[in-house]
Amino acid sequence: MIPFIDLKAQYSALKPDIDLRIQAVLDHGQYIMGPEVAELEARLAAFSGAKHCVTVASGTEALLIALMALDIKPGDEIVTSPFTFAATAEVIALLGAKPVFVDIEPDTCNLDARALARAVGPRTRAIMPVSLYGQPCDMDAINAIADAHRLPVIEDAAQSFGAQYKGRRSCNLSTIGCTSFFPSKPLGCYGDGGALFTNDDAIAQAAREIRVHGQSKRYVHTRVGVGGRMDTLQCAVVLGKLQRFEWELEQRAAIGARYDALIDAAGIDRVKVRPDRSSVFAQYTVFVDDRARVQGELQAAGVPTAVHYPMPLHLQPAYRETSPPALPASESAATRVMSLPMHPDLDHALQRRIVQALVASVRPRTPESDARPAELDAAR
Repeated sequence: MIPFIDLKAQYSALKPDIDLRIQAVLDHGQYIMGPEVAELEARLAAFSGAKHCVTVASGTEALLIALMALDIKPGDEIVTSPFTFAATAEVIALLGAKPVFVDIEPDTCNLDARALARAVGPRTRAIMPVSLYGQPCDMDAINAIADAHRLPVIEDAAQSFGAQYKGRRSCNLSTIGCTSFFPSKPLGCYGDGGALFTNDDAIAQAAREIRVHGQSKRYVHTRVGVGGRMDTLQCAVVLGKLQRFEWELEQRAAIGARYDALIDAAGIDRVKVRPDRSSVFAQYTVFVDDRARVQGELQAAGVPTAVHYPMPLHLQPAYRETSPPALPASESAATRVMSLPMHPDLDHALQRRIVQALVASVRPRTPESDARPAELDAAR
């Protein structure tokens, strides 16, 4: 079976750096808020271009702390995408606020900025776009609407750390950027971890206090907080992985471009990346009909797939009561999206094998379809 994400190959390449970093933590024994935490925050802030980076326990915690730092209250409304992992809306609901869902662009699966202005109302307190599959949203358009209503923007960049929008890095495109270091992310640790980015000093200070139970100093609680720190060991792992992160981003771009050429040659629909931005391809996603059958045939051929996501949030039982009656682009995408194996160590031969298996599964067996593999080879 082809690995969907090959973390073993990545670790093999980075083993000396990661092992050295982990051993340093074991030697000094500062497992909570050790020196690696501050080192990682400084390096990630420099990479993103943001003034502040605050590491936290997970990407979900980053979103929650961002909302808490903005003093979101029960009854407030946060405009966001329904086509995302549940954590995006979950943190809004946990604070007693209401997620207001806006439909997505059919070709990128990101929040449709054209529909955003109509969703902003008198109780709206923030906008939370999701940079899905590794590609930032149209952040200039979103920020312009937010500025017109004097609203902060929180970029849910759990899948897009390292991507660029008009020359600027994801996580430094709005009031706050939040990312995840879940192991399968483009930059992942070996457990849970995340980070919050901002250029606002007050927001950064609030986030730092909230992540340690609202403490401004030991046993002085200036605000309500959470236990939201990122472990020193996980920070050490990410520091070890930073050694080749730029190379991995280059590889992801090249692999994504090869997928594009092969899949376009086969006439299969896919998620598009806009020319004014890049994607880190946290997932490489195509659109297929009769998805369950296609997935079964690919599984039989040794090609794993995944679905991100099979039901949009406005149709989920937990959010249905507060949701609009229909968001057609999100509902259509949920029935057709399918992600293929994607990681920086994916070689040409495996990619061709994956796409040939995909073509065989989505097209009826005819002499013309049997000729497709040669065409795919020519599209390399």
